[in-house]
Amino acid sequence: MKIIISEKMQEKLLEELSELEHKQWMHWVKEILKEEEISEEREERWKEDFKSYKDLPDSTKEFDREYAEKIIKKLREKGLLK
Repeated sequence: MKIIISEKMQEKLLEELSELEHKQWMHWVKEILKEEEISEEREERWKEDFKSYKDLPDSTKEFDREYAEKIIKKLREKGLLK
């Protein structure tokens, strides 16, 4: 069964999945910072993005959107989303 959603709903889905991806990234980074020795420069760069998705600049949101788009593509490939 395919789910057909409007373009507006597709945009909303993309943003919701992007927000989830950002949360997952923050969780991963925090674990890495606990367990690994990371350069101070990288740590500071990562920490700049420790904020809610809605507060990120669009240029940073694009990284999260790339992964959200992969999820949407996979749903389409499996025939679950049109």
